[in-house]
Amino acid sequence: MDLEAKCKIRNKRGFDLGYTDIVSSETHPEMLMSFGMLKMKQGDTYTSDDDLERIFLLYTGHIILSWEDRKEAISRQSIFNENPFTLNVPRKVSVTIECLSDSAEISIHKTENETIFASHFYKPEDVVQETRGLGTMNETGTRLVRTIIDKSISKESNFMLGEDVHYPGKWAGFPSHSHNQPEIYFYRFFPENGFGLLRLGDQGVCLEQDDTVMIPPDLVHPQVAAPGYAMYFLWIIRHLEGNPYLGPDFEEQHLWAGDPDAKIWPDV
Repeated sequence: MDLEAKCKIRNKRGFDLGYTDIVSSETHPEMLMSFGMLKMKQGDTYTSDDDLERIFLLYTGHIILSWEDRKEAISRQSIFNENPFTLNVPRKVSVTIECLSDSAEISIHKTENETIFASHFYKPEDVVQETRGLGTMNETGTRLVRTIIDKSISKESNFMLGEDVHYPGKWAGFPSHSHNQPEIYFYRFFPENGFGLLRLGDQGVCLEQDDTVMIPPDLVHPQVAAPGYAMYFLWIIRHLEGNPYLGPDFEEQHLWAGDPDAKIWPDV
């Protein structure tokens, strides 16, 4: 089975104005969620009132988010250097987005969720940011991890959502891990002609600007950025009924590498 052909969605020309459906419940029902990118220009307005749980995450630009009786003007210049603003709403809550800048990009995520919960607006200071991998593997796994939503933050959401920022040449997801729940990765690079590599199960997947990769359940998925290129990826996990994501299952044969005292070079 060619996993790259099955699981990767490539977009080499950028996104058109309006909403681009990248992963949908119709084309990829096994993912249990939809994901797309909304691109706007100044003066554009977009409204969402789906009968689904939804997440709106600002990539870049200056916008006004309106929902229920609340309105927030927010902006973000860099996905590499700034934490995001994120809005999570239950089904049937109407959300309106107005673009105030020359351009703006917002990722939109949707899934079934019958639970009615309070809408939550996450500011950059609400994001749990940590530097992982310090002091192990000669710092080859050091990267920034931003957790926006997980079960400890929102018990009602069917999503787990966050961002990773790789320093050039660094790894993430190692020691190799997997989990039962489906996951989506969306990539950006600086400079934009950068690339990375993902091990998906027993196969390799090349990663470039605006690529999306669907991670099937129970496949390991460590990845690395090319030297000289910073790699960003958005990760979205869909909790399963009665089986939410609470932590990874590590591939036992590689666990030793995460020990700070691990010997990673042979003696002469």
